[in-house]
Amino acid sequence: MTAAPHPKIQVDVTADLARALLVDQHPDLADLPLHGRVFGWDNVTWRLGDALALRFPVRDLSSTLVEREQRWLAVLAPQLPVPVPAPVRTGRPGRGFPWSWSVVPWLTGTQVAALPVAPRAAWATELADALAALHVPAPADAPRNPYRGVPLADRVETMRARTTDDLPHVAALRAALDAGVAAPAWDRPAVWVHGDPHPGNLVADGAHLTGLIDFGDLGAGDPASDLATAWMTFDAAGRAAFVARTQELRGWDAATWTRARAWAASYVAVLLAHPDEYPVLAEVGRHTAAQVAAG
Repeated sequence: MTAAPHPKIQVDVTADLARALLVDQHPDLADLPLHGRVFGWDNVTWRLGDALALRFPVRDLSSTLVEREQRWLAVLAPQLPVPVPAPVRTGRPGRGFPWSWSVVPWLTGTQVAALPVAPRAAWATELADALAALHVPAPADAPRNPYRGVPLADRVETMRARTTDDLPHVAALRAALDAGVAAPAWDRPAVWVHGDPHPGNLVADGAHLTGLIDFGDLGAGDPASDLATAWMTFDAAGRAAFVARTQELRGWDAATWTRARAWAASYVAVLLAHPDEYPVLAEVGRHTAAQVAAG
């Protein structure tokens, strides 16, 4: 998340609007202080008191993502070894705000994207544990995300078009994409996929991972798009620990890791798309490119 709004924001959720929605729908929470507003790519979050937060979509395309979290996080949270923002209350449209919204727990810690890279290795196995617990076969009615967990072949032309000459380490990014498409595709039952476990959606406190947030891209499919976090979040030492623990728990084949590296390469252009509005995520993009180039 970041302190600046996405350029495509459609509704600005001010403190007055958030407070009015609480008064109307959750009056027992309406007297708690609102503070610390932060914008993500699809949502805005207001901290509510010390223990809660309000999560609002800011554009029509993201409105269904909050509803997905409301439907599924309560199901998934008990199986995960790390805290997640499973909604404790839900909100409905009102006061001119057109979409569903949520009251969620506030997870303590710092957004990992704002932390130094090397110390993240201390909790690399904790992230591996969390994703391994999530990456289990999903039910038939699990949501499908057309952009995550899908075969690379379905997205590679868009990925290649975005991988322009001005990107850092562009030759390595293109080679990683080519290798991922050439690798055998996922041929097992679809597993739950977070969809976006980059450092902006991780929370850590010291030597521990304290939160996995933003499940709006939740879906079912190939876990490789999640495992790309090995290059997005860690340096070589942290990645080695993450991969080793993941292999101990899930034993993915080499093709899955080749596809994961390709997914990491594909995210670089997206992360660097709005460097002025999202400088922290742009730095994640530069880091990812360097790590993909390093292997």
